[in-house]
Amino acid sequence: MWNEEIECMSREDIFEFQLKKLQKTVKRAFDKIPFYTEKYTNANIFPEDIETLKDIEKLPFLTKDDLRACYPFGMFAVDKKEIIEVHSSSGTTGKPVVSGYTQKDIDSWGEIIARGLTMMGLDADDIIQNTHGYGLFTGGFGVHYGAHKLGATIVPISTGQTRRQVEIMKDFGTTCLIFTPSYGIYLGEVAKEEGVDFDKLRLKAIGFGAEMWTGEMRDRIEKTFNTKAYNIYGLTELMGPGVGIECSAQNGLHIAEDFFYPEVIDPETGITLPEDHKGELVLTNLEREGMPVIRFRTKDLTKLHYDTCDCGRTFVRMERITGRSDDMIKVKGVAVFPSQIEKALLKVSDIEPHYQIIVTRPDIMDEIEIKVEASESLFSDDIKEMMGVKEKIAGYIQNEIGITVKVSLVAPKSIPRNTKGKIQRVIDKRNLN
Repeated sequence: MWNEEIECMSREDIFEFQLKKLQKTVKRAFDKIPFYTEKYTNANIFPEDIETLKDIEKLPFLTKDDLRACYPFGMFAVDKKEIIEVHSSSGTTGKPVVSGYTQKDIDSWGEIIARGLTMMGLDADDIIQNTHGYGLFTGGFGVHYGAHKLGATIVPISTGQTRRQVEIMKDFGTTCLIFTPSYGIYLGEVAKEEGVDFDKLRLKAIGFGAEMWTGEMRDRIEKTFNTKAYNIYGLTELMGPGVGIECSAQNGLHIAEDFFYPEVIDPETGITLPEDHKGELVLTNLEREGMPVIRFRTKDLTKLHYDTCDCGRTFVRMERITGRSDDMIKVKGVAVFPSQIEKALLKVSDIEPHYQIIVTRPDIMDEIEIKVEASESLFSDDIKEMMGVKEKIAGYIQNEIGITVKVSLVAPKSIPRNTKGKIQRVIDKRNLN
């Protein structure tokens, strides 16, 4: 699925076809979706005003609240009978966001993922074990369609059944695992308990995503499974996984620019930022038929790089997501991201990569407690050794985030594991309403 003609185009040619696709998408959305008709009319912006790519900045942003307000099918640009599949977000903070797909959209999704699997070194001879959840969650199906497009064998085992996952991995000769980082760590733990010799497995690549992660976490996964791990980025609103996927260079995720137009903005002002400036990622569908999403604020923080990659691709690369503009923990006036805590923890030996961040406000001041699992050997050592490790952890975290935290070492396997998808890292017990 290496599409050299598209993936290695000159930047000038990329911008030219993006403009044509953007103009077509904006007109179609304006003509077919009442939400866009009203929103753009109220903003006094019309399809004919989009004469250059920079003119996209004239269009108002789209937010999750907008999509929820159109629940369930108000954002569809085609008759419902043309929608052959729907997915949705969890809806944990309100009405879920519904995502609709025509057959053409499903084909496009498969094409995008297949390209990414090719970047990871996979082909039709591979066996891909997909631990992402199926159902309304887009994760499982995106990889599934991509594997079909590639011609590879897909094992749709979904989440959970961890010991069965290990058995399948050995018996089927799995060459690629797809998982969330936290579930991958847990899967590796169980595999070690089962006596798996990773050197004897046929694994040649891991695809991971759907959660925040750090370079140290990737290193841990690669050392555990003895293979390279490649980041996959996506979101339900735009399509699902596959918006960005890492290539062999592992130096940022290539965005499929023939399907998506990326921008980075200042999350406070909404002003578009130049290349190499960190800000909030904004994405626009360029090819989507069933539900074109235009200038969606992802809340994910990243940078974009337009130089040619070592792999030869010219498609823009986005850096891994290092936080979100809306889910940070603000403590004592300091913005703290869980990824900063994780980065500090992974520098310390004698602890396991399982932790929880508990934020409280016992009086008028915020407090953070970091619960971290001790290793079996450390937990059986004397109290002096444990105190030394706690002080080291506290020091690393303070150096990373600039504030003091309380560290608690807890018994091995006492922190709940992720067995069914994303894990809850932060428990905020403050009443901030």
